[in-house]
Formats: sequence, C-alpha cells, structure tokens
Amino acid sequence: MDLSSAAAPTTESASPAGSHNPWRFCVAPMMDWTDRHCRFFHRQLTRHTRMYTEMVTTGALRHGDVPRHLRFDKAEHPVALQIGGSDVPLLANAAELGAEYGYDELNLNCGCPSDRVQDGGFGACLMMGPKQVAAGVLAMKKASGLPVTVKCRIGVDYSEDYTFLRDFIEPIAEIGCTTFIVHARKAWLSGLSPKENREIPPLRYDTVYRLKQEFPSLTIVINGGIHTMDECLAHLKQVDGVMLGREVYENPYRLAEVDSKLFGDTRPAPTRVEVVDAMYDYIHAELEAGNSLPHITRHMLGLYRNQPGGKQFRRVLSEHDASREPDWDTIEAALAEVERAAANVGNRAAA
Repeated sequence: MDLSSAAAPTTESASPAGSHNPWRFCVAPMMDWTDRHCRFFHRQLTRHTRMYTEMVTTGALRHGDVPRHLRFDKAEHPVALQIGGSDVPLLANAAELGAEYGYDELNLNCGCPSDRVQDGGFGACLMMGPKQVAAGVLAMKKASGLPVTVKCRIGVDYSEDYTFLRDFIEPIAEIGCTTFIVHARKAWLSGLSPKENREIPPLRYDTVYRLKQEFPSLTIVINGGIHTMDECLAHLKQVDGVMLGREVYENPYRLAEVDSKLFGDTRPAPTRVEVVDAMYDYIHAELEAGNSLPHITRHMLGLYRNQPGGKQFRRVLSEHDASREPDWDTIEAALAEVERAAANVGNRAAA
C-alpha cells in the first residue's frame, strides 16, 4: 500500500443537462469509523464518491504518530483530510502535512459539538468566531496549496437564525474558501451528547437552500438525515452536493447506487461478492503487516444487510475463535453462510 501521492481521478462529475454546477457525493467523516480500512472498502463500491478521514486534530499531528494518522492507500482517491483545531500555526502545520501525504482536499471541522472538542476550542464553537476561522483557512491554503473546505452547522445554541449562518460563511468565502458542507441542524454546545446533537435539533434544509441562493458561486453540500438516492436527487435540485454518514456506514451497499444514479456512470455496479473479492489483496497485505482482520471487517458487517444470510455473515465476522487468529478463511466462512441462506430461499420459492 502506498502513502499515496498519485494523481487523483476527477471528483466533479458532469451535472445533468441544464445545470452549471458539478455535483459532489461524499461519505461523512465519522470518528472511529471512517478510518483507512473503511475508506478502502467503500471505494470498492463507488468510483465517484469523495471520502473523508476521521477528524485528526492539530495536536495529534504535532505531537503524535503522523504516519498512523495520515497514511492511506492510493485507491482511496479522491480523499479529504478533516482537521480539528483552532490555532493558526498548528492548522498550517497540519495542512502542510496533509499536502505531503497526498490528500486531495483539507476540511476544517466547525461542526463537532463534543465536550472534548469544545475543551480544545474548536469544532462547532468555532462558528462563534468566523474571522478566526477565516484566518485558519487562509493559513491552511497557503501552507498546502490544496483546496480547503469547511464543515459546519446551521447555527449554535440560540444563534440559529439565517443571518448567523450567513455572517459565518461570508468572511470565510471572502478569503477564497469556495466549498461549505453544512449539517442542516444547529448544535447545542451543552445539554446534548454528540449522538443527540445528530438527532434532536430539527433539520432545516430550507436554511441550506437559502445559503446556496444567496451565494450562488459557492459549492454548498448538504448533510443530515439523508438516507436514499431519491432524497439525494431532490436535494441536488437545490444545492451542489450531498454528504451521507451513518446510513452508508450501516448499509454500505447503498454506495453501489451512487455512480449510476447520481453521476450517470454506465459501468455495472459491483455485486456484493465482487466487493468482498476486491478486498482480498488488501486484506492479505494488511495481515502480513501484522494488522488484525477484525479492524478491517468491522466496516464490512453491513454489506449483506437485509439480504438472505446477512445476519449470519455479520455473526461469522464478529465472533472469533479465541484459539486462532481470524484470517481470509473467516471471510470465506461468512460468504458460505450467505450462499447457504440464498439456496434455502431458492428452495422454498421452488417448493
């Protein structure tokens, strides 16, 4: 596996006739989920989707194991590095490292409401200081030469009217940031857990649509509560892109619809078996490097969701014999359960 500095494929596929803005489809950055193994797996399902790393803090890149945080496989392109931080010099340092490792985009997290993130003075609380964000984004752009995007909410606490969002976006756009990923919920900085912040504040898609109307030259990507490709297409009549998170993590085969339905790619979508087979070389290389199979297959558990044998597939990959280290045979056993379940369904249908 390469650290990856190879040229990335195009990420802005042609829009439908009559549209002048390219579309984006993205998998959201999710802590403890969208690691490099997850992104490689997701890439086997879709060519056009933009992947995002888990949030990596500026402190982790200044004082931690940089290769562990930043290395990735070249197959993951197009892939963006999401950075968490507020200190301008540290943001510049993180951006420079992101460029060295070959990322296609840098994204500044201005939306996470967790207590730990707030204690560090970044995430959603940055929405209270747009000039500080603008300074950080400008430093990141200068240090890296890469596109820098911002992921934010529509508001924070009681600052939730449209003017608050507009006044946050405007100074950042003025220094050359052209892409904003907007979670269509406000964030409560106290009283709600991160999970509750993803569910309790009401979705206000119209606020994101209004942002696009007022700033037509910006690329506006909408996030929050989106589940199906039909919903994506409806949003894409109003904005330039969509970002899905837990929906595609828990039901990853949803990604197999993206290339054809959103980008008009006529190549056939891979079957689930083909997706598993495509992981063979990657998994063997990771096992030879001393990595653990469950660290990879935990991202694959939902591949057969709502399919015959899906529960058995998940069980085999999740439950391991303590007397032996799981290997590719474990995956073969999981696939055998799927084949057995499918055969039983066929036999019942024929009876």
